[in-house]
Amino acid sequence: MDADDLRAMRAPLDDMDVKLRRILSTVRSIALVGASPKSERPSHEVMRFLQSKGYRVHPVNPGIAGQVLLGERVHAMLKDIPEPVDMVDLFRASASIPPFVDDAIDIGAKVVWMQLGVRHEAAAARAEAAGLDVVMDRCPKIEFVRLGLP
Repeated sequence: MDADDLRAMRAPLDDMDVKLRRILSTVRSIALVGASPKSERPSHEVMRFLQSKGYRVHPVNPGIAGQVLLGERVHAMLKDIPEPVDMVDLFRASASIPPFVDDAIDIGAKVVWMQLGVRHEAAAARAEAAGLDVVMDRCPKIEFVRLGLP
């Protein structure tokens, strides 16, 4: 670790860091849209990581609905999850985001999180107007580690 790394560790949190820390510290149940059974896929790795940190992760993937992935039954759609979900984590292409955001609003999620490389400004604005927190183009696993959360 060099001096720049140490300075970065001591730097005050900016507004986004405060928001990310709050989200990751208060969320308990996550719907992971685009969950993959392939262990080499980022969605699989992120699901495993989030579970290891104590989150209840509900995998969503219509192609494998009904199967069990990392100990959880896979659902075809967000509305199929039988319990409340705090956060919807989207591993989908940016163009396909709007219907998932609409579903997140409909099921009463508190957060919509779009993974690395995923942005959709209009869908984000709809979610924010409905009272949801929105995170775009970030990975919760990376942010969890970067922020030094337990």
